[in-house]
Order: sequence, then structure tokens, then C-alpha cells
Amino acid sequence: CRQLFRSPSMPSSVIRPILKRIDRPQDRDTPVKTKRRRSVAGTPGEEAAAEPVARLLRSKSFCHEEIENLLANDHRELIGDFSKAYLLQTVEGKHQDLKYISPEMMVAVLTGQFSSLIESCVIVDCRYPYEYEGGHIKGAVNLPMEQDVEEFLLKKPIVPFDASKRVIVIFHCEFSSERGPRMCRFVREKDRACNEYPHLHYPELYVLKGGYREFFPQYQTHCEPQDYRPMHHEDFKEDLRKFRLKSR
Repeated sequence: CRQLFRSPSMPSSVIRPILKRIDRPQDRDTPVKTKRRRSVAGTPGEEAAAEPVARLLRSKSFCHEEIENLLANDHRELIGDFSKAYLLQTVEGKHQDLKYISPEMMVAVLTGQFSSLIESCVIVDCRYPYEYEGGHIKGAVNLPMEQDVEEFLLKKPIVPFDASKRVIVIFHCEFSSERGPRMCRFVREKDRACNEYPHLHYPELYVLKGGYREFFPQYQTHCEPQDYRPMHHEDFKEDLRKFRLKSR
């Protein structure tokens, strides 16, 4: 019976369906009609006290920036498209906006410990070709220039055959201090530009902490050839100058 009395805060369009009742004979008193007359005869204050006030709340929509801020505070550490958590355990690195993995975690991926969850792992070696040729992680691809990595990864994106599995990309350079992190950010930026937010071709990007310089001494058997050629090698000064000019 309280539904017959509309709260002032509720629009009439909401209450109208409630007021529609089946017509009944008007010539007899019923317990319900007697109770209704009593409530009508009460004071306005009594009626207001008996009436529960319904509240209508307006829904709130968030912009992309607000969504990113909310997810950034989520302890689950979601990947770039916010579909799931990062698979690989990460460690502290130089750049707080990037996800770093240890050499040990890299070896775990190389030895197939995540093969049931990862369909394809692309290791992007961002060093210059003479460094790569002097020794690199087995299976790594040498993509030292932005146009190289854009051609390899984004012109024809790698899509898993099994939708339940992942495609991950791991970047590194000599120390993973500048070239690797810069290339990682470049791929994410270009990936965002060619997809409708928040979708990405490569939502799960990592950087190898310490780069090849830290990986090689510990895991030489996972390198080919088993050697390490630094960027500032005496015999390749001209190559260094040439590639630095091209990368500007």
C-alpha cells in the first residue's frame, strides 16, 4: 500500500506503472480499504515518516585516462590491453614504466617452462649488427632501427593460433639502459596508434634487465656464437659512427 504514495524525489514516469491496479467492486469495505482510509487520515508528518524515500543515482562514466589511472593502482599488474595479469615475474629496473625480467626468467622462457601458456616469444636484440654478429641470445632477431622493428612486428602482426596462449616480446640491448627501453616504448606507441583503445597486437612487453652484458657471463650456452662484442669495440668505431648517425 505504501507504493500508492509517490516520493517527491521520484519521477512520475517511474511510479506510473505501480499505480495501475485492477478495478474492484466499490460497494464493500475490505480490511485493505479500511487500512487505506486510516493512512490517508493521518497527518502529513506521519505519512512522511512511514514513506521510505527511494534514491535514484546517476551512473558515472570514466574517460580513458581515468580508467588507466584506476588500473595503474591495481595490484594485479595487468598487461597493456588490461585483459589479464603479466605472466612472467618482473624485477625492479631503471625505467619504472617498463616491465623488466631477470636473465634467469629469460632462460626459463628459452627452455620451454612456459610453453603451455606462450605460443610465441620474440626476443628483439636492439644492438647494432656488429654487436649481434659477435654474439647474441639464441633465437633473437636483430632489429636495431625503428623502421626495422615496425616492419617486423607491426606490418604483419604475429597472431597466436591458439587464442588461449600468448605472444610476448622481450627487448634488450647491451645494458638494456637506453636502446632496448626506447624500442619497447616505440612499439607500444605505434601499436596503440594502429588499434582501437585498449586493444593491442602486443600487450605483453618486457625488457631484459642488464641486457646482453649481464646475460652472457651466466648463460653462455644460450648464446651464439658464445662471445660478447661490446658497442665500443676498437675494431668497429666506424660502424658505431655510421649507425649512430642513422638512428638520429
